[in-house]
Amino acid sequence: MTLTTPAFHAEPMFGPRRRHRLFRGRTDDPRWVRPALLTLLAATAVLYVWGLSASGWANSFYAAAVQAGSEDWKAFFFGSSDAANFITVDKPPASLWVMALSARIFGVNAWSLLVPQALEGVAAVGLLYATVRRCSSATAGLIAGAALALTPVATLMFRFNNPDALLTLTLVAAAYCVLRAVERASTRWLALAGAAIGLGFLTKMLQAFLILPVLALVYLVAAPTPVRRRITQLLVAGAALVVSAGWWVAAVELWPAASRPYIGGSQNNSVLELVLGYNGLGRLTGNETGSVTGGGPAGGGMWGETGWSRLFDAEIGGQISWLVPAALLFAVALVWATRRAPRTDLTRAATLLWTGWLLVTGLIFSYMQGIFHAYYTVALAPAVGALVGIGAAELWRERTRFWARAVLAVALAGTAGWAYVLLGRATDWLPWLRIAVLAGGLVGAAALLVSGRLSQRAALVLAGAALVVGLAAPAAYSVQTAGTAHEGAIVTAGPATAGGFGGPGGRGMGRARQFAGGQPPAGTAPGLPGGNAQGGAAPSLPGGTNQDGTNQDGTAGPSRPGGGNRGAGGRLGGSTPSAELVELLQRDASRYTWVAAAVGSNSASGYQLATGDPVMAIGGFNGSDPAPTLAQFQQFVRDGKIHYFIAGGGMGGNRNGGSDSSGQISQWIEENYESTTVGGTTVYDLS
Repeated sequence: MTLTTPAFHAEPMFGPRRRHRLFRGRTDDPRWVRPALLTLLAATAVLYVWGLSASGWANSFYAAAVQAGSEDWKAFFFGSSDAANFITVDKPPASLWVMALSARIFGVNAWSLLVPQALEGVAAVGLLYATVRRCSSATAGLIAGAALALTPVATLMFRFNNPDALLTLTLVAAAYCVLRAVERASTRWLALAGAAIGLGFLTKMLQAFLILPVLALVYLVAAPTPVRRRITQLLVAGAALVVSAGWWVAAVELWPAASRPYIGGSQNNSVLELVLGYNGLGRLTGNETGSVTGGGPAGGGMWGETGWSRLFDAEIGGQISWLVPAALLFAVALVWATRRAPRTDLTRAATLLWTGWLLVTGLIFSYMQGIFHAYYTVALAPAVGALVGIGAAELWRERTRFWARAVLAVALAGTAGWAYVLLGRATDWLPWLRIAVLAGGLVGAAALLVSGRLSQRAALVLAGAALVVGLAAPAAYSVQTAGTAHEGAIVTAGPATAGGFGGPGGRGMGRARQFAGGQPPAGTAPGLPGGNAQGGAAPSLPGGTNQDGTNQDGTAGPSRPGGGNRGAGGRLGGSTPSAELVELLQRDASRYTWVAAAVGSNSASGYQLATGDPVMAIGGFNGSDPAPTLAQFQQFVRDGKIHYFIAGGGMGGNRNGGSDSSGQISQWIEENYESTTVGGTTVYDLS
């Protein structure tokens, strides 16, 4: 089997031929290619945008920072949680910049926050198509784009305001630039790849670096230039990465600490500590000071069992793994088929890039012992889609060979069989679908074995049917995900599954609610998980307690600093203030720097979004950052900068070696101030 690499020709950036190709596509493409691509992008946009406002603020932790950045340029630059610039979110601000600029133009609302995420998803699909198209064919690119668009966790994240949407787009951009660089040994394109990774770093720090060794190795192996020049070019790309990622870090580190917000997630007010610790090596080792601890080498921890099967278990499987077996099978087949190709063969280079991306990132996700959420796996979706697209298209082109037909048949049967297992975990959801997919997969696999004898028209019908069968199950999950409102810090795609998030035997930390007609019920604040201020089921937390402080059987739960109540939200979900409480906080708001303070960023976020005024997040996300200290808080109170303290909210306390300042502050307030209950929430007037 010989795989040929398409030839590419330089042409003016904005010449007549370029403008013509915008609507007609490449001159060597069949006429159906460009309409098919535009249809794919339009369908992706509909899937990602339809009913988007049902999720309200989505993750109120980031929504509050967007609100702050839309009002204050310093908050915009640092990624502050509040416009008074007390503390930042625990991530760099690149994804917030996009949303904050949108909010400055269109106002702070669900659409201005979430539409940019959806557009980033459409861009990722289009860019993946372009990347795969250059190394294989238009058919391969379309399959790859469709596979990415219909991956359930991708549908979830491109409809949500976490940083993962922009991170995924920057990683696909880096892969595109590297493969463009491999074509002609281009220093410019390689430097652009480094800049794309740098932007990914400013989005989610060291997670962007997971594919960096793979990109460098692929260029070192495949670029058509002497090895000395390849090394020099990689050094140039490294410099571009350092500049694009490091300028913000340097600015924050050099900025006087007294005139900037505290760096959330750190214990020493240092962004370098955040890079190397909480958002860096700590994610691998589980040693994340100030956070909760994760699973150990043998599994069984807060963040699930670790091991090679993690991506296929009840919690993660339905998010990403639908096409992973087929992608791995195609990777092996493509590497074997191109074993005699020249060193510079672009198809093999692309295969190595996407395979390395999938294996390195997948293994790290499987064995990392620190904080791990199911939605992280969206970073695998481009690699899975690319391998499936390239593998299916290239093997189909060689279907006259029995072994190519056999690989296609095994891939389809295996995909259908695995879909049968995954769909079976959602016990009461579309039970007929798993039978239909399995039957279609087995029949299609048998037909693929004899596809070499079919007429061209019959072969095309078979190929289309096989594609539909392979994507039917993840597509159904994606549609269900798009029709469900997702809110809070931890969200998952698809219906509840046995043993997974939100399902029987799960840890119950999923944040999804299905609203009839796509709108929250009356009285429910947008983007605030777990019901409304008037009551509602409180999602459970590890240890058998609910976010409202009660046990799962409804009895009074254990006390914690700033003890909980329903309106105060929690460490994993935003607060839900009543109208009465909002009116109280807004009264005389202009006289105070912060209208209120609350333990934990999520608790503070709901009050801030409801009032539009800064609310101090004591202790940051986990309530365990040493910001402020008790002495600093007391000084703020003496200076008349904080009006109210709202009890409940984040856990706070000395979590995994973190600071106990939030607990000390809560205790001091309880001992020195009288409390009152407003709209079911305990409030202390500090004035």
